[in-house]
Amino acid sequence: MLKFKPQFDLQRDVVCDILRKEASVCRVKEYSGAVETRILNIERDGGILYSWKGATGTTRIGKYDSNTKQNKPLYTFDKQVCVSSCSLNKEETLLAVSLAQNTRGEERLKPISKCLTLLIEIHPINNTKVLKAVDCRVKVQFLHSETDRRSVLESHLLLLTEDGYVDLYHVHLTRQEGYRVVMSNPERLSKTAERIVEDFCWVQWDGHTQRVYYLTHNVTHTQDKFLMRCVQFYPNHNCEIVLELPLELPGNLFRTVKFVNLGFDHYHVKKPEQDLFRMEVFTNTIGSMCVCYSQPVKDKQELMYTVVLVQKDCSKTFRVSLGSEQSSQNATQLHPLFIPIGYHMLVYLQDCFLHCINTRQHEMLCHSLFLSGSDVDLGLQFQSANITVLHAEKESSGSLLDLSSGRIHTAELSPAFLLQILRSDSPSRCPSSKTDPQRLAALHCLLVYMGNDPNLELKVIEWLSDNMNALESFDQIQEFILASLYRISYEKSLSLDKVLPYSSLLDKKEIPTCLLEVPGVLCTTELHTEPVFKGKARSLQGFWSELQWNTERTKYLDAVPNPRYRTTHVQADWDKMRSERRPSSHMNHMEENTKKVLSMVDTWCLDKKLVPLFQEEDHQQRALIGLTVDKLRDHLNRHLPRLGKKRIDSLVVNYVAKLLELIRHMLESVWLKYKLGPRVLCLTQQGSPGEWSVFHFMFRILEATRGLCLPLPPGYHTLLAVFAVRCLPHHTFLQYIDHGFLQLTETFVSRLMTDLDNSDANERLKFSILKRLPEPMEQRIYHMWDHPVSSASISRDYVRTLLEKHNKNKGFAFTGRDKPGFRPEFLPLTYLAKILSDIEEQALNPFEEQENVDARFVEETALKQTLILLGFEEK
Repeated sequence: MLKFKPQFDLQRDVVCDILRKEASVCRVKEYSGAVETRILNIERDGGILYSWKGATGTTRIGKYDSNTKQNKPLYTFDKQVCVSSCSLNKEETLLAVSLAQNTRGEERLKPISKCLTLLIEIHPINNTKVLKAVDCRVKVQFLHSETDRRSVLESHLLLLTEDGYVDLYHVHLTRQEGYRVVMSNPERLSKTAERIVEDFCWVQWDGHTQRVYYLTHNVTHTQDKFLMRCVQFYPNHNCEIVLELPLELPGNLFRTVKFVNLGFDHYHVKKPEQDLFRMEVFTNTIGSMCVCYSQPVKDKQELMYTVVLVQKDCSKTFRVSLGSEQSSQNATQLHPLFIPIGYHMLVYLQDCFLHCINTRQHEMLCHSLFLSGSDVDLGLQFQSANITVLHAEKESSGSLLDLSSGRIHTAELSPAFLLQILRSDSPSRCPSSKTDPQRLAALHCLLVYMGNDPNLELKVIEWLSDNMNALESFDQIQEFILASLYRISYEKSLSLDKVLPYSSLLDKKEIPTCLLEVPGVLCTTELHTEPVFKGKARSLQGFWSELQWNTERTKYLDAVPNPRYRTTHVQADWDKMRSERRPSSHMNHMEENTKKVLSMVDTWCLDKKLVPLFQEEDHQQRALIGLTVDKLRDHLNRHLPRLGKKRIDSLVVNYVAKLLELIRHMLESVWLKYKLGPRVLCLTQQGSPGEWSVFHFMFRILEATRGLCLPLPPGYHTLLAVFAVRCLPHHTFLQYIDHGFLQLTETFVSRLMTDLDNSDANERLKFSILKRLPEPMEQRIYHMWDHPVSSASISRDYVRTLLEKHNKNKGFAFTGRDKPGFRPEFLPLTYLAKILSDIEEQALNPFEEQENVDARFVEETALKQTLILLGFEEK
């Protein structure tokens, strides 16, 4: 599921260098003593602080620079001490440490206290200032600003204590002798301390964003109500509370204060049974925030964890059944790891399960991948109880630190594993229907999250073409089209998240049960997380403005009906447009939409002429393209007016153009796969097995787009008909036409008439096709077929035109007195009869005013005169 890349190895990158330095100190060729090296902290710039016991028995602190791959000694104590917390300022002039009191009597630090916090000048090594000497743990952390130019003369230090408060120290510096950096007024340092947080039971530091999250009891509610607050530090080192989020948690979870992302204390290790609660906050620069926490159920037969999606204004709580056997094996480690990778949140419990939660498409369980049993093996060589998840600056991958070995790995989702799920008949050794949710989740992860990789997209298309039939519970081609378009559009504007479709399941009236449930997993969703934005967060640009905008937009869209665009909404208008003659102004408007889309496609495809699409007029598809643009534009204007009409028009045109381009890309991929050339357009040859596969793939694309009422590239129906006539028997080909599966285009029929000879079988096919054509097209096709029947038809049309022109000049008008179904074979005689009939109607009836007229005599006389005029009898 994950692929790991080594990023740091304490033994390789640090210990080997330390051994060389210790050998130099001892003046030996190779130092053979033991070096106890421990990672203490990882700063914002990626620098890794560590301590080790030197050859002289003293404790030393150094830094590994992840950019230069070099080690730098920072400070050496005059004795062996226990460093429980450590931080280095950005300029590397000050070092803050918290020392845990050693319990061995002779080595106790004086005055006796559980924790001694020091601030040390190290540029060069000079004064040491005692900040605190208390009987509780103290964490130290320097602020690291990216834009403050005065930071070389000023540093700011956080002290976070187990007593539940946070102090901010403002340390003013000065230069001496041109290179020495010292504290300007160390005796006044305690007076600069500013109390910024009080009474917390859980606290987390985020170094990349310079934020402190902490949890406190909400005194305005009952005791089982908690309030999570976020303190944002600004470049000028001012800070304020910018967010409050109420959380419902059991009140007995916090026996001691919990520190998260505040270094690594090797002298205070909790027993597993004391760790009742795990909570972490993860943010993304695009404006998303996830609050994840877990707690074991009392009987240890199931695990419960919650993911609060602040930007989605909802929280999702999952209960996963562990089973008695797994529960007994993992009784000492009942908290999963939360590993953020992009917008996926991985929840991992070793040897039990792995849940890859899709926080962007969270509405249905089937879009999040859940694995259990043998599929959970991540290939880790260490126990997850020793793993710490680091908050990496690169959001597309997570970082895992194994404290026992001192190794850091970056973790990314493995496309090879996801492709294996698609191709495997039984990834979890279950019946095929139970693997459909896994395939669907893997497909969306590949397309939406990893879709920017063209090679990966080709592999997905290859999988689509190799699977001749749709899966039982969903159409994989429909999912491919909608998920790919969703990714492309979402990259253009994050606001499209909740208004564009990403799955065909959203249009289904009844969703298969296997996609609604995951065996062993129970999910409950609660809406309205009620975050409160405070202070400058309401007016800041960047993350806070995006998070606030996303939250407010989600609340609005949740309150309105059908905020997500459904492609099937076009169907009613499309049926009406085909059955009615629309006003010319409306059709002209549709045509203008189509021209914008096709002009954009032409720009993209100047060098891509492999598949013969976009090379003919297809009035039906052009009308559907224009209608799709119109409906989608109206939908976005209604729900996202903030984007502006010009931006929305550009997004919509790009969306439909990408749809047509995506279908062309799918065909081009299978075209290259089967090595098809121009010969496939020749109608006189029978199709090869490769062409039959392409025809079947094209037919599945046609079914998928019809089901979603999506347009196809102009020329698609012509190309499909060419493959059909090459691959299918003639009678089957005609049945496909009669059932509406194939559409006869004028381009295809004209080529059929000219390319095929007039053998008996081909003549029968041509006559059968002519009978199925509308009359205007039939008349045009006759001019292209060199055959006596077509010559006779052309002659009749020519005589008809001449006689109609003659009648118009003479002032006669046809009255349509022909009997229904009467089709004359000799047009000149027919038209003569029509002329005589019209003259007879227009002439005065001499017998009109008379009575007692012998009608039989009049009819016989008129017939006799007609026969004489026509030359059949003489007077």
